[in-house]
Amino acid sequence: MCDYSLENQISRAAAIGDKLVTSSFPMTPTRGFCAEHEPGVAVCLLPGTELAFEEPVRYNGLWGYVVNFMKKRLGYDMADARLARFRQVDIDNPHTHHDALELADGRIIKLTLLHEGQRARVLQLPAHGEHVNHHEHAHGAAARRTGELTSAR
Repeated sequence: MCDYSLENQISRAAAIGDKLVTSSFPMTPTRGFCAEHEPGVAVCLLPGTELAFEEPVRYNGLWGYVVNFMKKRLGYDMADARLARFRQVDIDNPHTHHDALELADGRIIKLTLLHEGQRARVLQLPAHGEHVNHHEHAHGAAARRTGELTSAR
């Protein structure tokens, strides 16, 4: 999906094999993806879309530096963070950007923090096209389990 700040941009859905580039878009405060040969056209990803970056993912932000520093101190290898899954975060807050990447090492990075010019390829689209809110899905499953336990009394 494309974040709310890209509503007025020309956009299209991602396809398997698309070669994407991280970019800024005119008249918006956000970054996202455009196809390698379609500059200015936002490529919208569905939650669960898997990407492979050509190089380790680079991003801005103090929190990113703190997390990287701590993980390096704990012995995690941060150099190979090239695989990512698109997801949406902070859904409960309508006044923030929601589009993010979850890296293979567990870090979650909002697209607005990505450095421009990074190249990635769409490896896989989600199994179904409907929007999955991971937070609601997890709580819904817990509520169903609790309900099942309660009704068994």
